[in-house]
Amino acid sequence: MLEMMRKNALVLAIFALACTAFVALTHQLTRQTIIEQEQAQLLRVLDELLPGSSHDEPLFDHCVMLTNKQFLGSSEPLPVFTAVKNGQAQGYAIEAIAPDGYSGEIKLMVGVDTQGILSGVRVLNHNETPGLGDKIELKKSSWMLSFNGKNLTGEDDTRWAVRNDGGQFDAFTGATITPRAVVKAVRKVLLLVGQQPHLLTQAPACGESL
Repeated sequence: MLEMMRKNALVLAIFALACTAFVALTHQLTRQTIIEQEQAQLLRVLDELLPGSSHDEPLFDHCVMLTNKQFLGSSEPLPVFTAVKNGQAQGYAIEAIAPDGYSGEIKLMVGVDTQGILSGVRVLNHNETPGLGDKIELKKSSWMLSFNGKNLTGEDDTRWAVRNDGGQFDAFTGATITPRAVVKAVRKVLLLVGQQPHLLTQAPACGESL
């Protein structure tokens, strides 16, 4: 009986070791592909929010890593890209986190010019419910386009809420939490641009923070 238990334990240990090795190998093999896909997505989003006509210098030459939980929703440093044309800043693409999504954090990229007018908002990553909260994706609905051209007149601008809360943005049927979280996060980015614009260029350069 004891010998049989030892054999079973050995088999289980070997099986667990093999599974761990397989998972590690799979992660290693797919890691580079995942990184490349994320970089390709970032380039597409930057081109949509800060098109070539808005800058004559490479965006990655004007990238800083800003740490500001108050405005960006995260205690981790997040990238800010500045569109520079003729030596002057024209606008920004600012990564931000909506920490209070229905299924966790929603990673956003917010495009805004130096006057505080939005060029657009895109989702970089989320875990919202398929068929409900995932309508924040452009391929699922056009809801994100409702931010285009919007601005914030101040902290007391009551338009910056979903209609259920008296604001200007539609909510999703059965999924109010998701759009509410996104609207709140974008509003904070606009407050950053309006109140603390110097932070957008004075943070450490992206390369220096790696």
